[in-house]
Amino acid sequence: MYDLTKFQRDCLYTIVGLNEPKGLAIKAELEEYYEGEIHHGRLYPNLDTLVDKGLVEKGEIDRRTNSYEITRRGRREIAARREWENTYLNGENIVE
Repeated sequence: MYDLTKFQRDCLYTIVGLNEPKGLAIKAELEEYYEGEIHHGRLYPNLDTLVDKGLVEKGEIDRRTNSYEITRRGRREIAARREWENTYLNGENIVE
């Protein structure tokens, strides 16, 4: 996961948190988090990158709508990232 951009990582986390979301559902979640509009030209190429890296599978709902699902590899990558983060956070409460 070290080679992902922050935005790609946020896309991956969003997909994990939703049940086989459509692109528009991912977009809506990210817009709420980033507090601004996410353009299609930013979102879909990054989702395609996650698919190309084998972290996400893209399914077709209809001709215009795709769904996205995390792969086993994607889950392993997220688990490894969380383990790495915990190494440095040591369970510390960083929220004040």
